[in-house]
Amino acid sequence: MNPVLDSRARRDRTRSRAWFLQVHYRWESEGGGFTPGEALAATVRARRIAPSRLRYLERLVGAFEDNQEVIESTISECLDNWRLERLSVMDRGILRLGATEILCLPDLPGKVAIQESVRLAERYGGSESPRFVNGVLDAVFRTAESADSAGRG
Repeated sequence: MNPVLDSRARRDRTRSRAWFLQVHYRWESEGGGFTPGEALAATVRARRIAPSRLRYLERLVGAFEDNQEVIESTISECLDNWRLERLSVMDRGILRLGATEILCLPDLPGKVAIQESVRLAERYGGSESPRFVNGVLDAVFRTAESADSAGRG
């Protein structure tokens, strides 16, 4: 594997995750007026997204849209004394992103999804966001792992 290409691919995925947060924000701010896929289409029309980043972004948005119910249900089960709708829009988006990667993209290690989400929380969230995101997504990861092992057993 070419380390330069591998590094570029990782950087593209990182930027795709930040784009996901923009799409998520657009989707949420419309108040249910359209789907996440429609929010993606509107973002693509309004902004210039590199094709190498768009591929992963489309995969993320599609996986979230196709599995939204299970993603949100799993996050909600892992929130202690919180409700998803009471979180800041940024924390909600980061949790949805991380949970989508953990639950729906088996080719990405769960620990990588958590680490990338924590980095986004450090950059875009509040002072408590990184620790909060790490704790919730770690619980999502453990839930997914136990479901996988129960399914194989």
